[in-house]
Amino acid sequence: MSEQPRSGTQAVDRALHVLNCFAGTDPELSVSELAQRARLPVSTTHRLAQALVRGGLLEQDLGTDRYRVGSGLADLAGPALARLGFDTVAQAGIEAVAPHVYALAAGIRITVNLNVADRAESVSVLQARPPVWFCANQVQTARRPLYASAAGRAMLAFAPGDRMPAPVRQSLHGVRRTGFAVEEIDAAEPVRSVAVPILSADRQVWGALSVQARSVRLNDELVRTVVPAMRQLAGRLSPYFHAEAAAHTSE
Repeated sequence: MSEQPRSGTQAVDRALHVLNCFAGTDPELSVSELAQRARLPVSTTHRLAQALVRGGLLEQDLGTDRYRVGSGLADLAGPALARLGFDTVAQAGIEAVAPHVYALAAGIRITVNLNVADRAESVSVLQARPPVWFCANQVQTARRPLYASAAGRAMLAFAPGDRMPAPVRQSLHGVRRTGFAVEEIDAAEPVRSVAVPILSADRQVWGALSVQARSVRLNDELVRTVVPAMRQLAGRLSPYFHAEAAAHTSE
């Protein structure tokens, strides 16, 4: 009788390992890639992945058999999103804002991230891929330090500065002047990230929209094209946030 609880716990632990494989920069993984990352046999990984698909936590592309995060995780994320300032989103579901973000991604043909501040980190709570022109360089890390990321700096630049070190505040002057932040990411293929803040009518910052791609593609000319579209969407999304989200950027 004592073995069954341990076996059940082991299955849950393994399923969590499979889910955690998607915390990196790869939006879709094959069963063999999942098995390698989770350090599990392929047969066990396949069984767990199929169970997660049935539960809505993963989805499987019927054309490629690759797995991706399922929409069921959005429902489970509701309470956490509420703590980060998404009251309306937590009540109506993240699908309330997702169509707007996906529409932008389709329009500019780059993955768009919706970010909020959680203490000293910028957290991506929604990542919308375009239907075409997608590549792994467009997938940003789920959590980044506020001071080091474009999304974080876009939020910090418009946050209350009374608790912010003066040198940091001064370094954000360019972001406040232009209305967007740029980050150059050192990689085998250099990557550029661009972010705009989500502001209320009284200029409180509630979040940020960000995109990233290879620097040769997201060049200055393309930045001048996508930033106005990102700003327009940021204005549409601001009603979904409340002031608590802004508080996190100044603590």
